[in-house]
Amino acid sequence: MNHVLVTGGGGFVGGALCRALREQGHQVRALQRSAVPQLADIGVDCVSADLADKDAVVAACAGMDAVFHVAAKAGAWGDYADYHRANVTGTENVLAGCAQAGVKELVYTSTPSVVHSGDDLAGVDESTPYAEHFLTAYPQTKTIAEKAVLAANSATLRCVALRPHLVWGPGDNHLLPRLVQRAQAGKLAFIGAADKLIDVTYIDNAVDAHLLAWQELQGQGRCAGKAYFISDGQPIAMKTMINRMLGAAGIPAVDRHVPLALARMLAPLVETLWRTLRLSGEPMLTRFVVDQFATAHWYDISAAQRDFGYVPKVTLEHGMERLRAALACPD
Repeated sequence: MNHVLVTGGGGFVGGALCRALREQGHQVRALQRSAVPQLADIGVDCVSADLADKDAVVAACAGMDAVFHVAAKAGAWGDYADYHRANVTGTENVLAGCAQAGVKELVYTSTPSVVHSGDDLAGVDESTPYAEHFLTAYPQTKTIAEKAVLAANSATLRCVALRPHLVWGPGDNHLLPRLVQRAQAGKLAFIGAADKLIDVTYIDNAVDAHLLAWQELQGQGRCAGKAYFISDGQPIAMKTMINRMLGAAGIPAVDRHVPLALARMLAPLVETLWRTLRLSGEPMLTRFVVDQFATAHWYDISAAQRDFGYVPKVTLEHGMERLRAALACPD
């Protein structure tokens, strides 16, 4: 049995990770901004704090053997300072807490967006360099944080960064709800042909990758100091995946398309309008979103298999069956 801290326990991946760790018999502490009764009910020690609060983060790390740093501010829009505070300062505080508490292993949840420069990424591996220019603060700050985690790897603190792509499945409180909301409002449209292949990661596969990487850090440590792409290993067209998810939620398929050339022309104009008028919420169209819809982004996950035995256990088809069943039975 180990004492393990999970940051972002109130989120999709963090919550699933907490449950899996408890099932394995570990003592789990979860740090997030607000209380999570569902975790407390299964014996998780819940700590409510902001990642930018160094004293609180350091205190949460005390007595821990390992830390899974999952928490982050995600999104395609917003002030850079807010993203930096959560993703960079928050990660620096986690690293400080690990050092002070003598934590042995740190598994950091990153994102493939750190290497996305706006071009197709078709079957690329971890030799792909970090992007040099970013269209939004999320991948930019996650890149800074990932570099800091990997630089902190040492004989006393083994660190690994995982890059799961588009985590989906039962319990998703971010991706699917937004797709459903936009589809129902008639505001969901594909950009260009939407036939470029993308990777997705079923929630159980994402959790499994985290646990396997941690296990390797405890053993030979072949993954220490490295970053890894994680996915279901079944590239699928963007439009096909989104419509399958909508279908699992009982929402009719969407077939509206915006020409790519038009989207690329409109996106910067919409961004400028949003900033000038200080409009709330995310713009309906941004350059980052256009790139995500119009380019391929799927990855070679053989390094994760080689170094810590990651093989996706849940197929896309099986995962979709589980999602459909979960949405049909909310309780």
